[in-house]
Amino acid sequence: MVSNVLIIGSGGREHALAWKLAQSPRVNKLYVASGNGGTRNVAENIAIEATDIKGLVRFVEENTIDLTVVGPENSLALGMVDVFHSRGLRIFGPTRAAAKIEWSKAFAKRLMLAQNIPTAPFQIFRKYGKALDYIREHGAPIVVKASGLALGKGAYPCKTLGQAEEALAEIMLKRVYKEAGDEVIIEEFLDGQEISIHAFCDGKTSILMPTSQDHKPIGDGDKGKNTGGMGTIAPVPWVSSEMLQNIERQIVKPTLNALAEGGSPFIGCLYPGLKMTPTGPKVLEFNARLGDPETASYMRLLKTDLLDILDACVDGKLAELTIKWHSGFAMCVVLVSGGYPGKYKKQIPIFGITEAEKVPGVVVFHSGTMYGDQLRTFGGRVLEVTAIGKTLQEALNRADKAIHCIRFKNMQYRKDIGAKAIAMGF
Repeated sequence: MVSNVLIIGSGGREHALAWKLAQSPRVNKLYVASGNGGTRNVAENIAIEATDIKGLVRFVEENTIDLTVVGPENSLALGMVDVFHSRGLRIFGPTRAAAKIEWSKAFAKRLMLAQNIPTAPFQIFRKYGKALDYIREHGAPIVVKASGLALGKGAYPCKTLGQAEEALAEIMLKRVYKEAGDEVIIEEFLDGQEISIHAFCDGKTSILMPTSQDHKPIGDGDKGKNTGGMGTIAPVPWVSSEMLQNIERQIVKPTLNALAEGGSPFIGCLYPGLKMTPTGPKVLEFNARLGDPETASYMRLLKTDLLDILDACVDGKLAELTIKWHSGFAMCVVLVSGGYPGKYKKQIPIFGITEAEKVPGVVVFHSGTMYGDQLRTFGGRVLEVTAIGKTLQEALNRADKAIHCIRFKNMQYRKDIGAKAIAMGF
C-alpha cells in the first residue's frame, strides 16, 4: 500500500529518517515538520513545530497522512501519540505513559529496581539541601542527573566533590533545565564503555538493531561537558552476539514486559543507554525514541524498507518481519557550532557539503541548519557527516576526508570518534 508520511522533528535524526523513507517505493508524499535545510532536499518541510499537537493533527487530517513518525522526546512527553490515537490516526511512537521511561528518570530507576534490571545504585531527591548532604557524605566519583528531559545534557559524571556540588547547583538552583531539575538522581559512578541499544517494538514483539556507540562529551578523550551526542559508530565490533542476547534477556524484554503489565505497552523504539561494566551491562538511562546521532549511522546500514518496519510496529505485526542490515560499518561525526554546548551564534554560512558527498560512501545529514538566501547554521549541532566502509577504519577515513571539505566559522568536532574500538584492534 502506498502511503503519505509525516515525520515530526527538525534534527539529524529526522533528516536520516526522511532520507531512508524517501527510498521506499511505497512512500507517496513525504513531509517533515518543521524540518531543516537538509530535509527540504528529500521531503516537503511544513512550518509546524514539533510541540504544536493541534496544528499537526489538523495537517494530518487535511492532507490524508497515513503514518506519522515522532522523532523528538518532548513531543512524546506532551502526549502527542495519545491525541493521535484518540482521533484514529496511525502514529509511530509510545504513549505518554509508556514514554515516562524517558521523561522521568526517577520512574525508570524505580521500574528497574522493581524488575531487578541491572543499573547503578541510586537515590532520588526533590530538595537541594538533602541532595547536597548526600553528595558530601558519599563523596566522588559520583553521577548527578536531572530527572526530566534535558536534551541529552542533564547527566553529570563527576570525578570530584566540587564538580558534583556545581552540577547539583546548576540543576536545582540555577534551573538550567527548568522543571526537568525539580527532581535529581544521584547514583554510583560506573566504570566501562558506553553503548547504545535500540529495539523496534510493537507492544508485544521487539527486534534489536545492531549495537552503536555514542560519544557524549564535547572534547576528544571524553573531556568536557556532555552534549546531545558528538558522533557514533555502528555496530560496536567488540560486542558479541552472546552479549547482545544477554542484554535483550536481562534488560530489554523485562522493561517492555513491565510497561505492558502496567497498562502501557510500548510501541516505537526503546533505546537503553548502557555502561558495559566489569560485572556486566548496566542501564544508565532509557530513551523512548530513536537516538540522535545514532539514527544517522543506523539508516546508512539498514537494508529493509523502513516503512515496512514502521508499519509492522504500528500494526502489531513485527513478529512477521525479518529486518536486514548491510554488512560493514557506519560512522557519524557531528559538526557543531563554536561555543556549543553553551552559547553559540546562529545563521553562519555553510560551504562544502556537495564536495563532501562526492567522497565514496559519504552522506551528510543536517541537524541544525536553515535555508534562506543560502544554507546557514541554526543550532548547536549543525551537520552529521556519515560514512560507511567494509572496516571501521575505512569508514573513519572517508568521514575525515569529507569533513575537510566542509567549512563554517568556528566549526568544531571530535577527531576521535571510533578511536576506542580502533585501539582495541578492530
